[in-house]
Amino acid sequence: MASHLLHTFLLCLFFFFNFKFPVKTLFVSADQTVKTYIFRVDSHSKPSIFPTHYHWYSSEFTDPLNILHVYETVFHGFSASLTPSQAASVLQHPSILATFEDRRRQLHTTRSPQFLGLRNQQGLWSYSDYGSDVIIGVVDTGVWPERRSFSDRNLGPVPARWKGICEAGVKFTVKNCNRKLVGARFFSKGHEAASGFGGMGGGINETVEFRSPRDADGHGTHTASTAAGKHAFQASMEGYASGVAKGVAPKARLAVYKVCWKNSGCFDSDILAAFDAAVSDGVDVISISIGGGDGISSPYYLDPIAIGAYGAVSRGVFVSCSAGNDGPNGMSVTNLAPWLTTVGAGTIDRDFPADVILADGRKIAGVSLYAGQPLNGKMYPLVYPGRSGLLSASLCMENSLDPNLVKGKIVICDRGSNPRVAKGLVVKKAGGVGMILANGISNGEGLVGDAHLLPACAVGADEGDAIKSYITSNSLATATINFRGTLLGIKPAPVVASFSGRGPNGLNPEILKPDLIAPGVNILAAWTDAVGPTGLDSDKRKTEFNILSGTSMACPHVSGAAALLKSAHPDWSPAAIRSAMMTTANIVDNQLKPMTDESTAKQSTSYDFGAGQLNLDRAMDPGLVYDITNADYVSFLCSIGYGPRTIQVITRTPVKCPMRKPLPENLNYPSIVASFSSSSMGVTSKTFLRTVTNVGERNAVYRVKVEPPKGATVSVKPWNLVFSEGKRKLSYFVTVTVDSKNLELDESGAVFGSLSWMDGKHVVRSPILVTQIDPPL
Repeated sequence: MASHLLHTFLLCLFFFFNFKFPVKTLFVSADQTVKTYIFRVDSHSKPSIFPTHYHWYSSEFTDPLNILHVYETVFHGFSASLTPSQAASVLQHPSILATFEDRRRQLHTTRSPQFLGLRNQQGLWSYSDYGSDVIIGVVDTGVWPERRSFSDRNLGPVPARWKGICEAGVKFTVKNCNRKLVGARFFSKGHEAASGFGGMGGGINETVEFRSPRDADGHGTHTASTAAGKHAFQASMEGYASGVAKGVAPKARLAVYKVCWKNSGCFDSDILAAFDAAVSDGVDVISISIGGGDGISSPYYLDPIAIGAYGAVSRGVFVSCSAGNDGPNGMSVTNLAPWLTTVGAGTIDRDFPADVILADGRKIAGVSLYAGQPLNGKMYPLVYPGRSGLLSASLCMENSLDPNLVKGKIVICDRGSNPRVAKGLVVKKAGGVGMILANGISNGEGLVGDAHLLPACAVGADEGDAIKSYITSNSLATATINFRGTLLGIKPAPVVASFSGRGPNGLNPEILKPDLIAPGVNILAAWTDAVGPTGLDSDKRKTEFNILSGTSMACPHVSGAAALLKSAHPDWSPAAIRSAMMTTANIVDNQLKPMTDESTAKQSTSYDFGAGQLNLDRAMDPGLVYDITNADYVSFLCSIGYGPRTIQVITRTPVKCPMRKPLPENLNYPSIVASFSSSSMGVTSKTFLRTVTNVGERNAVYRVKVEPPKGATVSVKPWNLVFSEGKRKLSYFVTVTVDSKNLELDESGAVFGSLSWMDGKHVVRSPILVTQIDPPL
């Protein structure tokens, strides 16, 4: 890690110098490791003698054999396999704006459309014709095209603007595409180059993978069908969640871009190539459930997801990303760029209950998707291997369990380190008859269902402690597990998932992230035939649908929602679509009480859910939207201290920052974060400028309602917004004032309120939060 940071630092030093001598080919010494580098090029510098950028790159920068991808749409530049000294040499060319090393990233791993407010033949589904003219690009692990979710029955012709292709490969032909799955591509050059010099990528293991868009993992099939799966009747996962499976935009078209490879992650150079292709092909929405693999958020100019997404959004393509699964820790949210729509996860009103029944009569509530032979009420001895003091045994790691201790017993395994389903396999191999999967403090009471290979039940931290105490006090402790199938009408819902990435934004606290939450717990969607529902090699079951949890599942709900809104409002920008979702989001559950946090059972905040839970019934007609232009994003980048040359790495075109530095909090975002210095004493104020665009009735009058954060005062000027035929945009100022003596921040380090504009029909709500930051050293 240290060497990686040092190398990045050295490259960043190069970044700020503009050497004026031509590139020389350097002698490659034996100890120089070849790596993949991504180069950002000032495309305006291309000499006219070269017919294409590729000719220029391969003639003047490096040997054509070293070039992996050439980027021309969302990004100008190329990726190449070079030694550090060769990369440093290329960086000296005056046309090179920046370089960064390729990095591996990870995936953020039926009833939900109704839970979001969608109804057949009504509202947004009806108004948008279920998204039929919109094309969603899914950047993921590929697709299993034979699934019913991807049938093109009763769909009209492919939109004429579509310019993409159906790329053939192993067990995938052009006939696998249709009027529903309009395109499919795969990108592996970065991945394969990494494996070729040092084994970082592991290559494409053709015994478990397909060198084609076909999905060997299942994640991509699941996310694609969540966004836009066609109605599939009699759907279920081994009897669980039975009903009609459908995506959020059931008639939208899908284009699949495979960049992630089984057990190997996804490389930046391939992700960037997918963004480039998707925008060039003509997608309207990009869905990407991928994030940083090291828990560290890179600055935007070193983050290819942020760079690729900017290129897409600047051309009118909506991009939704997952917020990451490192919650409930604070500052765990990923994908932070303000042009991204960052999606956290909540529960829906469906659950899969299972009970641990102890011999003393206690019934401990949990969840499970186990579908094999039940225990039929038979009691078995309980054992907790963690009593030995060995961490590996408490976690039920591979080869950690003593068969003499666990044979014929129900084993308690602590959650963490290895996959939940893998723990059950370890127990089964050691002769255990069942498993109780106990949360630790970090997961609290947050539970997700798994299709276990043996009778198993997940329980919360408190329940797990109770069972362990029972074992300690009773040497003959016994129990059984009862599986209760599918339960609907669960209350409260939604609840913020314990794993969902939380704010504050670790790069720019002035921008609230996540933006909103969507269903991401126990979501039923289509699955691959390449692996069983657990994804374990030893799981030979086949299932048409699978139930998964993660912000990966939440993100495509918003992608499908964006497709519906784009279909209903073709003239709306990506920022307007996001604004419509955020300002109409729910902050209460189905008991009409404030949403709670699964990990603590306490009231959740905007750091957990952003603006709230997606509600498409209201998002179709939001009344007002907060729009953001490319120039606004450039101004934001100037405000956070990026220079013109750094900004060009993101924007592709040269920019000029204003003489007077803008304020990042004045980006026209649908949320307001007031950060005050922790060293400020007495009364201090901050004023914010916002501009709203009327997308509702022409002659409307909106009045403001403020719920100030505790200990702060909020004033708004003007208090009324009067729109007319000639006035569709109006601006207002918000002043937040705090007195250090009265301000008491909660345990998250902030206090929360809101500002709403109302005209009698619409409520346009923006979160307001107040926080303190330490002054720079």
